[in-house]
Formats: sequence, C-alpha cells, structure tokens
Amino acid sequence: MMRSVQGDADLRRAAEALAWRLPEPLAVLARLAYNYRWAWLPGGSELFRSIDARRWRMVAGNPVRFLQEASSDALARAADDPELIALATSLEEQVREDLARDPAGPVDPEHPIAFFCAEYAVHQSLPVYSGGLGALAGDILKEASDRALPLVAVGLMYRRGYFRQRIDHSGWQQEYWILTDPERLPAALVTGDDGRPLRIFVPCAEVGVQAQIWRVDVGRVPLLLLDTELPENDGVTRWITSRLYDSDPDTRLAQYALLGLGGVAALEAMDIDPGVVHLNEGHAAFASLALAKRFTERDGLGVDEALEAARSRTIFTSHTPVPAGNDTYPPDQLKHTLRQFAAGLGIDTDAVVRRGRTHPDDEGEPFGVTQFALRNSRDANGVSRRHGEVARGMWNALWPDRDQDDVPITHVTNGVHVPSWLGEPMRRLLDRHLPEGWPLRTDDPGTWAGLDEASDEELWAVRSEQRDRLVHFVRERSVLDRLSRGDARDRVQAAEHAFDPDLLTIGFARRVATYKRLDLLFRDPERAIGLLTGDRPVQFLVSGKAHPKDDEGKKLVQELFALKSRPGALERVVFLEDYDLGTAARLVRGCDVWVNVPRPPLEASGTSGMKNALNGGLQLSVLDGWWAEGYDGSNGWALDGSVDDDHGAQDHAHAHELYRLLEEEVIPTFYDRGEDGIPHAWLQKVRASMKTNGPQFSASRMLRDYEQKLYGLRV
Repeated sequence: MMRSVQGDADLRRAAEALAWRLPEPLAVLARLAYNYRWAWLPGGSELFRSIDARRWRMVAGNPVRFLQEASSDALARAADDPELIALATSLEEQVREDLARDPAGPVDPEHPIAFFCAEYAVHQSLPVYSGGLGALAGDILKEASDRALPLVAVGLMYRRGYFRQRIDHSGWQQEYWILTDPERLPAALVTGDDGRPLRIFVPCAEVGVQAQIWRVDVGRVPLLLLDTELPENDGVTRWITSRLYDSDPDTRLAQYALLGLGGVAALEAMDIDPGVVHLNEGHAAFASLALAKRFTERDGLGVDEALEAARSRTIFTSHTPVPAGNDTYPPDQLKHTLRQFAAGLGIDTDAVVRRGRTHPDDEGEPFGVTQFALRNSRDANGVSRRHGEVARGMWNALWPDRDQDDVPITHVTNGVHVPSWLGEPMRRLLDRHLPEGWPLRTDDPGTWAGLDEASDEELWAVRSEQRDRLVHFVRERSVLDRLSRGDARDRVQAAEHAFDPDLLTIGFARRVATYKRLDLLFRDPERAIGLLTGDRPVQFLVSGKAHPKDDEGKKLVQELFALKSRPGALERVVFLEDYDLGTAARLVRGCDVWVNVPRPPLEASGTSGMKNALNGGLQLSVLDGWWAEGYDGSNGWALDGSVDDDHGAQDHAHAHELYRLLEEEVIPTFYDRGEDGIPHAWLQKVRASMKTNGPQFSASRMLRDYEQKLYGLRV
C-alpha cells in the first residue's frame, strides 16, 4: 500500500467540522465533499444538485460552499429523503472501496511520481486553471486515481485564479478577477506534528518566500497547492500566488521558483521521496535544482553528482511549439531570483544560466525554462506524434552532434479522462452496450465494439438530447450575456429564441490566439451567411479567451461580433463569454461538429476535439496535433496539414476548403434522413469516430504510454 500522505487527517477534520453544520443524516455529504472523486461518479453531481439546483449553479458546483450556504429548509428536505440518503451512502461506499485498492503500475508506492504543473483543471469549482494545459493535468490526476498509480501532484493555490472575461458592447474583451477563499473549497491546510500549519521557506530573490500547503484530494491522488498569502511575507511576496500566469515578468519568475524549488521543499517537509519527478511544461523546471540540493544534504553528493542524480529522476513534457509559450528571461533577472538558492547548493549562477541556453557560451542569449528543463531531464516528450517531430527540430541545437531524428525527445499523445467528459445520456447508452466495468478499460479497442449493438435510433436519440441540453444552456447564457452588455432589447429577445435544437450545431472553443485562426470560419462573410440561412442551416457556437495582452486575439472576437449584426447571424451565431471548464463540458457534449483550424504545425496536440468525439461529435480539423493521428477517412473530415510559409495563401486555401467541406459533405450528410427521420450515414461516421478515437485518445492509453515509456522507477 502507498503510505498515507500528510494532510489526510486535516481533510477528515475539515469534513467533520462541516458535518456539524448539517442535519445528522447528511454527514455523508460532508465526507463526500472533501474528495473530488464524486465528480466523476455517475450520480455525483446530481446528488448535490437535487438538494437545491439554483444554489448548486450559483456556487459553480463547489460542494463545500454549497453545504455551507444551502438553506435550512433545503437541507431538512434532503435529510428526510430516503432515496437521496441511499444514493449518498452508495457513492461514499464506492469512494471508500476505490481508495482501499492496492497501488498498481510500475511505480514503487514508497517512491511515488511527483507531478508538477502550474495549473490544474480538476473541476470548475477549483479555479486554479486557465485552459488546455490545466485540463490535461486534471485528467492525468483522475486517470492516475482510476489506475491506482502512486502519484502526488504539486501546484500553486492562486487566490485570484485566471482572469474572467466580459465582452463589452463593442465586442472588445474586458478582464477582471474574482478572489477565492481556500477555506470554502474542498481543501485543508496541511499541519505538522505540532498541529500548526506546515510551512516551507524558499530562498528566492532578496527576502525569500514562506508558503503554506493546501491539500485537495482527487480520488486517490493528493494535490498539494502552495500559498504565499501569509503575514510573514510582504505584499509583493504574497502576490506571487495571486494570479495564474501573472503578466509581470518578475512575478511569473517567482511563481516558477516557488513551484519548482518550493514544490520539492514541500515534498521533503511531508517526507515524500519521489521516484520520478514529472515536469508538465517548463514552469517547474527549477525542481531539478531543489532535488540536487536534497542529494547534497541527504546523501553527501558533490554538486555535479547531485545534478546528475536529479536528472536521472526527472522527466519533462513540452506542450507547445509556439515560441511565446517557451518563457525566456534576461540572465541578470534569473541570477537575481536564484542567487540565494544557488549559493546554498554550491553552484554559480552563471552555470545555472548556461544550462538554460540553447548555446551555453552565447552571452547574448536569454535563459529559457524549456531549455533548462530539457537539459536537466533524463527523458522528454511532446504531446502528439507530430509535436514530437516538431520538438526534435526546435531543440536540435541542444544536441548539435545529433541528427534531428536522433534528438532524445519522444512523444506521448495526449488523451482525455472519459468518465469526466461524457454527457449523461451518452454514458447511459455506453453502460447499456459496453462490457461491465468498461470505464477502466477505455484504452482497449475491444471495449468499444459494443457500439455496433446500439441501434441508430438509440444513438440519434442521445445525440439529439445532448444537443437539446446545449441549446437550452445557450439560450439562458445568451440572454444574460446580452443584458450585461446593455444590448438593445430586440437583441436580448432574439437570444431567447437563439439556436434550434434540430439544427446542425458547430463548435469552435479554445484559447483565442491568431494562430488558432478563428477568422477562417467567417473569412467569406457572404458564404458564411449562406451557411447560416440556407435551406439546410447551421448554427455556430464560439467561445474562448484572448490573453490580456493579445490585442490581435481580441480583434478576432470583435470581428465576430461585427458579423453578428448582419441579417440572419444574430440567432445563429453565439459567442459564450468567460469560457471555463463547465462551459467546455457542455459544448463538447452537445456540438455535432468540432472545428479546429490552427496554422500547422503549431497545434501541439489539442484535447477538446477528443472530448467531443467521445460524445458522438465529428471532427472537421486541420491534420495537425492529435487529428493527424486520429483521422482515417471514415471518422470525420480533414484539411491539409502541410506547413506553408505563405500564410496568406494558406489561409485563403484553408478557408475555401472549410466552406467546401461544410457545403458539400458535412451539411448534406447531417440532413440526409431516412424515412424514419434519422441520418444513418451520419451515424455511421459517429460510430467510426467513437470506435477509433475512444480507445486511442483516452487518458487510460496516455497513462499506459507514460508508464511504459517514462515512469519506470530508477532510484
């Protein structure tokens, strides 16, 4: 058995304190609330929602805050409901049995994997994420729990999280932040033997940083989040864990130092000796320095030996071929931040800077966290087959004596946690037709063979129900969004009838950056309007955030709003503000077609399309990232993924092909119905998509690949 990680008793005490506020029969809800395992159990969300659906929505599904705020009348009714209590008891028993399983996989339970990431999208009620990287990290934690893989996760407790988005009357994005109180989250401060909150100290910059540790349980996986909001820190230092990806370079670098150096210090303070340290992106790259310091102090190794020992335990996953995603810093700034720590380790800061340069002797080159992570990891990988190839080309200069094909960067293609992303209707259909216990075998193609036994009537009914749920959500949100912008009354009223549950619904939702090419959807306004208003009309759902400093990305959103003023577009094009985990789940479950048109080869992987495919959606995407592996000609549609330096010509060609595919293939296939009113040819593609993409792009396959390629213990 993997020994208990410190903080388990602190969570139990927090659950007991919450239980005291509730009617005695509801104590089970307090215990469930402090482990996010309920979030991917069938019936988990419904259990809490059934007590007070409006309050559940208002607290974004935060079970702790929900039980703190639910009215006494609602709690009394729940306490008197035997079916509700029976469901809660059954869910708690399932969680208990899950936590009691023995560890599995190639990792020694006494030396678990330590997974470091700057963000985690575990659930929308835990706002320490921004987008795809966090969603991937959250899915890894859930899948590790399902596989009983010994793993401990490390991150930061951002008090203000990532920015919230509001679109003004002109269509321009405005940003704001909301303060989060960790004491109202399913989290507890980790305490020491003296019963006081455990503290760590990171010698960083001039004064150093103190941090406390919050623990959040994600099934079997403890997620440890460092927090600098302490009176011992000055105002600047407390701000380190305020905003995710803060725009101030000094704050960002301090966050990276806290995550890497402080994360290892937190593990040491909690007596956790990881066998593998997995850096999910370069933000935690300095963990290798902290590991080396541990080896010098504990094992008496010299600095060079300690750095090599740290390297032998570290693996690194790169998630972006976009230059802006690989942070760099002036050498003097890096030296200032790490001078204290480097002195304690016994290494000169110039040597640290050299390890973070592509060309170590080029004094004009800045320090790069990706280069540093690559040099200090025993293994590295990209997140799709093509991204592995691109990464080997990007970083070939770090291994100048090797050909590009021999650069030591492999790939593990991303996958998604199937139970988390399935809509309830699709989950019920799969439970009927797939083998018992299928969610634990999603990586086996044989698991999905039972889809052939599901009738077209069943499958179409599920797709129609999930689309209908999305349409009702869109109508409700559109009214609120337009009212908040001060739109004219006729535009608000149009939102109440926006979208039709019977129309082909096309989704485009992701970070709004120019290389994602949102503008391709509406490059030819007349042709786009024709799609929206033709005899076989479509409707477009768009959502996503531009970086606060990315004015070009914001202009793309503004151009979309300009299109909506044209006749026919107002009811058929909706931009959903403030894209988050909850909105993402609704979109991937309800959309019939998922469009992804990044400029090749800049899509490292992408996972939103995988989630849509699980729910019976079809892909219309550039052959880049994961779709270059997933597309087989029968399971969706594709645009050429070749690299073209003439961006204007490529954009023109891709826009034309996108419109052609929609007009000549996608729309006719969706609307061509049999005498029974069912699009049988469409559903043939849906089955092909689910049977090929389900096993290939499940998080179960992804974790198996990590276990076989990278997680073997080498202490």
